[in-house]
Amino acid sequence: MEDYSYTKAPVREMMLSKRFEIRQSKKGRAVMKCAVLDDYQNAAMSMADWSVITDRIELNVYHQHFDDEDELVAAIEDCEIVVIMRERTPFRSGLLKRLPRLKLLVTTGMRNASIDLVAAVEQGIVVSGTRGGGEGTTELTWALILGLTRKLVQENEALRTGGPWQSTIGVDLSGKRLGLLGLGHIGSNVARIGQAFGMEVAAWSANLTADRAAAVGATLASSKEELLASSDFISIHLVLGDRSRGLIGARELNLMKKTAYLINTSRAPIVDQDALIQALRSSSIAGAGLDVYEQEPLPADDPLRTLPNVFATPHIGYVTEAAYRNFFRGIVEDIEAYLNGSPINVLKPQV
Repeated sequence: MEDYSYTKAPVREMMLSKRFEIRQSKKGRAVMKCAVLDDYQNAAMSMADWSVITDRIELNVYHQHFDDEDELVAAIEDCEIVVIMRERTPFRSGLLKRLPRLKLLVTTGMRNASIDLVAAVEQGIVVSGTRGGGEGTTELTWALILGLTRKLVQENEALRTGGPWQSTIGVDLSGKRLGLLGLGHIGSNVARIGQAFGMEVAAWSANLTADRAAAVGATLASSKEELLASSDFISIHLVLGDRSRGLIGARELNLMKKTAYLINTSRAPIVDQDALIQALRSSSIAGAGLDVYEQEPLPADDPLRTLPNVFATPHIGYVTEAAYRNFFRGIVEDIEAYLNGSPINVLKPQV
């Protein structure tokens, strides 16, 4: 039933991707064209059972990112269903208007700031999300912290290339202050792990209460400024919105200790990127652990790729087996529900 074929045609024709197609319904049902975008790891087809819908859709899976909107439109303009992975490809009003046949847009997660939900509603497009992600972002937060403080990239590279045996001195976590901007599900888990390392944990967000902080063993900072000035590590776990966009700028970075580290596994626009690069270049903070960027994939000439006090990963916080299985299972369920006339997990514009 599965027909895989490969092509070496230019990106406009096939994006150098594996193509998976079911061309006609064996049960006589109408067949809708569906595209899965940005399947970087070639995981979409193996992480869920698509057989429940493959007689009702013609499916194309694209493994490489479309940098050019014209190329993207050429690939998916005849699709009624499009599946996107988080914010890898934004769907703003301008793009949506170029896709008049689009009826269902499925995104992983129940929140995606890169989709213009107002424009989608106006165009009659149903936007569905998926539930369940896993704990990958929590775990990656600590991977970034440990990578920075123990200089793991530098020491590993030296070991592999015959460089100096032991050239750095690690930074201890025990006894240090961990400051959390945001104490939701991920922030709370990060807080508990911080305590296991023997750290003092404090937190702040606009609506956080002392009782809520105490429930996960943290203390409530009196202000954002106090948290920044007193913490040895600042880790961001906020939802991107009007109140959080640009929350950390040059003034806030200047409040941090010169020995402090900034960790961002949330969303890049929460931090002023120009101000962050300047702070890292001038060593006004010790370093940064980053998994999110304003432009993804990160441009080849972006300074965050080369600054020595940055430990960076390509937005892989949510990229784990558990999360992918939950996401793609939810994607199939969303498509099946839509095809059955009863969409589920529908995302609507916030009033």
